[in-house]
Amino acid sequence: MSDLGDLLAPLPGGHSGRTFVSDVAGERTVVRVYPPGDPRGEQAPEVDEAVLRLVRGLVPVPDVLELRRPRATSDEPGLLVTSWLTGERGDLVLARPVDDGRRRALGVALGHVAGTLAGMPFLRPGAFADSTLALTALPGDDLEQWVASRLAHWPEPDLARLREVADRAQDLLDATGRACLVHGDLNPKNVLVDAAEARVVGVVDWEFAHAGHPWTDLGNLVRLDRSQPWVDGVLEGWTALRGGDPAEVLDGARAADLWSLVDLAARAGQNPVADRAEVLLRAVAASGDLHAWPEGA
Repeated sequence: MSDLGDLLAPLPGGHSGRTFVSDVAGERTVVRVYPPGDPRGEQAPEVDEAVLRLVRGLVPVPDVLELRRPRATSDEPGLLVTSWLTGERGDLVLARPVDDGRRRALGVALGHVAGTLAGMPFLRPGAFADSTLALTALPGDDLEQWVASRLAHWPEPDLARLREVADRAQDLLDATGRACLVHGDLNPKNVLVDAAEARVVGVVDWEFAHAGHPWTDLGNLVRLDRSQPWVDGVLEGWTALRGGDPAEVLDGARAADLWSLVDLAARAGQNPVADRAEVLLRAVAASGDLHAWPEGA
């Protein structure tokens, strides 16, 4: 990074610390850095580029301008340079006073993105291994076992109750029986919007993309914002493309989101997002209700 440090500035809101803004000769770009030894492997930049190529024309994404693999022998990081997109981060827009109509309209726009991705099929679930998007196995394939392995430190009564919820949720997920493209972190923080027109102008940060369940991105969108206009809008945008009864789809979205909630809650104490996930998951376990919400939250 020594040869790049003077040219790059951290991108506001980039929690990974690996995304930067570059302004060179009047051209603004976004630079994603992949250090040698990245857990995703040396092909991570190529995977991310392939995903952007796959979705182009279906959801708005930046153009890829340059790609470079990390080079462990010379300690050079990998790079993925993409075009700069105008628009505001969705979470910043929604943090301002927003009337119910605008909040619902933004929910519709993001639900439409999730529904579009849910319509891009894969033969099976899996993580992307290389630039061909070949699939490798995901860490787990049974939600109850995922709960038991990731939250083994929980008190046994709490764990038993959550395992019962997970078993019912797995039945819901199994009824769908197909896999699709999943963004993996689809929420307003990773979406650029035109607030005046309630329109999505860019979907970014695809490093968690994989083949998975059609309800996964939907569950992420309605995880923490439980306001009725937002939830109704997200469901409207999704079901307009994929169909289904909104109440039943919401049940499925909560079931699919348990995978992520459990993974986050297992890391409670490391960051505020994980802490919030654990509080939410304990409310689910205590009530036995996928839709539970912590008191006072």
